[in-house]
This record gives sequence, C-alpha cells and structure tokens, in this order.
Amino acid sequence: MSRQSYELQASVRDRVGKGAARLLRRTGNIPAVIYGDKKPPIAIAIDYREADKRLRAGGFMTTVATIAVGGEKILVIPKDYHLDPVKDSLTHIDFLRIGAGSKVTVWVPVHIVGQDKSPGIKRGGAINVVRHEIEFECQADQIPEHVVADVSALEINDSLHISGVKLPEGVKPVIQDRDFTVVTIAAPAGFDEPATASA
Repeated sequence: MSRQSYELQASVRDRVGKGAARLLRRTGNIPAVIYGDKKPPIAIAIDYREADKRLRAGGFMTTVATIAVGGEKILVIPKDYHLDPVKDSLTHIDFLRIGAGSKVTVWVPVHIVGQDKSPGIKRGGAINVVRHEIEFECQADQIPEHVVADVSALEINDSLHISGVKLPEGVKPVIQDRDFTVVTIAAPAGFDEPATASA
C-alpha cells in the first residue's frame, strides 16, 4: 500500500497573491491550499524544507498526509505542485481534503519485474515501457505505492495489457473502455522470426 503517512505543520495565510507568496518564500515557507470535500478552501503556509523533503523522498502524490492548522488536523493528499522553472525549487502545493470513505484518482508508478526470466529478452528483445505511470481510482486509504508488471512470460513482440497486471483489491484504472498496453518486448534490429517449416 501507500507510503507511511506524515504530518505537516501549517499556518493560515491572511493574504494571497504573488506579492504575499514572494514574501512567504523569503521567510522559508511556501504557499499552499487545501480544497475539496464540499468545504471552503483554506490558504495555508508550510515550511519549505519539510515540504521539499517529502516531495524528494518519492511517493509524494500517492501518500496521504495530515496537515495541522488552526487547531485542526486535516487529512489530505497532494493533487498538484509547482516548481520554479530555473531553480527547480518547490513554490506551491495544492492539497485535496479527504473525507470519510473518500475516493481519489491518483497516478501510480509501474514497476517491471521478471526481466531475467523473459524468453523474449533472453533472445535479444528489449523492454518498451508504454506506461511508466497509470491513473487509478481507489479509496484514499488504499492507494498502492506502485503496481507490478510481470514480463517473465513475454516473448519478442508480446505485450502486457492492463488486464494482465494484478491490481490490489478496490483499485481500478480510470481508463475502462479499452485493455490498454502497459509494456511490450520489442524485437532487436534485424530480427526475423524463423519461418514455419512447410508440410
């Protein structure tokens, strides 16, 4: 399942806008907003170092967090964040408030396993990952850290579709109208399947 939850301390922002955001960043904080669950949005400020540490640790967009603000503890999941295009520093985060039984849509990374057993790879084929991440819908407390695509049975020119990926219970892909491809084994250059012997 998803990574261990964490807590962020925050304060309510009285002022919004670019000027207020710049002032916040100069004091070691970044602006953020909590919205959703049919409640009014809350503009908050959080410590830059703590937020950046969580972002760089991995699994940021699939980990439920608690934000302590104004004497209240709010369960959230990050829905978007912005980085400075030059400095690559975190500048803003959007958090989605999670209510009881909330369902969320999240992008979950795909981990490939079974490369050492794949007959196609042993014959010189190359893994072609079509989807490095897949968008899923699930309960907020059941977000998988990743899903596993097993290529151990794939031959050259074979494909693994989403129907062949074992998903945790309650987790379903957002795309439901087709059995989309997750990974293929591509033929090496100049590869030619041996012709079937004629009768």
